[in-house]
Amino acid sequence: MTIDKLGSINPIQSYNKNEKTGKAAPKAESDSISVSSQARAMGEVFQVSEAVRATPDIRMDRVDEVRAKLNDPDYINDAVINSVADKILDMFEI
Repeated sequence: MTIDKLGSINPIQSYNKNEKTGKAAPKAESDSISVSSQARAMGEVFQVSEAVRATPDIRMDRVDEVRAKLNDPDYINDAVINSVADKILDMFEI
């Protein structure tokens, strides 16, 4: 039995020719996008909502400040009590 050679052992070798290709096509104009004013406004709202979400609900610095004032015996006097009472009454007036 005789087996004749049908081609090279590596069939891809015939495709690896060193022929020069044509020059590359000139670079096309660069892409660009435009953002609508509505999209910009939505982006700003998103940024603000993220900032609000990251802010703690209770400002501990203010709580500590009020605690310090309440612990000071000179802070609570008739003027402070009357001022607070007036503000509470103003909240409930119609």
